[in-house]
Amino acid sequence: MQISPSILSADFANLQLELDRIANADWAHVDVMDAHFVPNLTIGLPVVEALARVSPIPLDCHLMIDDPDRWAPQYIEAGAASATFHVEATDDPRRLARALRAAGGRAGMALKPATAWQPYEELLPDVDMVLVMTVEPGFGGQSFMADQMPKVRAVRESVRRHGGEVWVQVDGGVSARTIEQCAEAGADVFVAGSAVYGAQDAAAAVDELRALVAEHAHP
Repeated sequence: MQISPSILSADFANLQLELDRIANADWAHVDVMDAHFVPNLTIGLPVVEALARVSPIPLDCHLMIDDPDRWAPQYIEAGAASATFHVEATDDPRRLARALRAAGGRAGMALKPATAWQPYEELLPDVDMVLVMTVEPGFGGQSFMADQMPKVRAVRESVRRHGGEVWVQVDGGVSARTIEQCAEAGADVFVAGSAVYGAQDAAAAVDELRALVAEHAHP
């Protein structure tokens, strides 16, 4: 069970300090947006490279970008430990997942709320993580979509059927109020932005989320 605070909700003028505030988390979730795949523009390769040099925890880059086939492996080369591409944006998800692993990183695939899981189940042997978006990607601070829990369950069932060690990540509106239902549905990596960075003590917020997950983890 892993907590991955999203720096999208952090103070962008002080990112090294903001990473130090979550040193007790498992990952730092880095939202890369290109103003094409999603309507927002955030950070790219040079910033990720700089963050990787100073972060006390590994970086997980969530690439909400067009043409991840070309760009995603460069995020691993820039120092990220994990890169997650959107299945809606890639030409060849299997080839891209293998390229991410070949570059030395973990490969994740993300699905927007309207994207069905079943067509992508066959990719499980080639990925390390499946991200089920619990908001429409593009902006932080959105409301949690509980109607995505059946998809989380379906992914968890597929992982169980196929075997192997594939993580199921949820991202969007995850907080102390919503994290328990995510854990019960079978998620084991939890991205939380404003729930962590909106708290006065970010590290305490991470600990609280982890404790809630431990109580409600899927068997």
